[in-house]
Amino acid sequence: MKATDLLKKQHREVKSLFKKLESTDNARMRRQLMTDISRNLEAHTTIEEEIFYPAVQTLETRKAEEMVNEAYEEHHVVKLVLAEMPHVNPEDERFEAKMTVLSELVEHHVEEEEKEMFKLAQKLGKEELDELGAQMEERFEAVRGRAAEAA
Repeated sequence: MKATDLLKKQHREVKSLFKKLESTDNARMRRQLMTDISRNLEAHTTIEEEIFYPAVQTLETRKAEEMVNEAYEEHHVVKLVLAEMPHVNPEDERFEAKMTVLSELVEHHVEEEEKEMFKLAQKLGKEELDELGAQMEERFEAVRGRAAEAA
């Protein structure tokens, strides 16, 4: 699977988890969904930062550099919000507010990535995107597995 297709698939999965979280009032279910979102985002940001973004940077254009730098900063903000979530009670109104902010951050990031960065990444060629996709899929599973074991 091409790297960009893998990332799009993961974007849809996280969006689906956010939708499920928004539609439940059950505290235990909200906490579980938050954990699932967190694990997915941790693994997703890892493969982007370790594999995908460095590949995009090899294009050596100013646009690529700007997009990658902004993406790293967006990841940083997402990680800050995620780090606070285990300390917020799912029944607290702050939980919902933080989840809304997190969802909006992720949605903005996904939109820019899919509309701009993925278009630029096509210049890497199908073969390289396929190779990156295979590496990213393997790394994603390893990071998700490690996160699940730590829980």
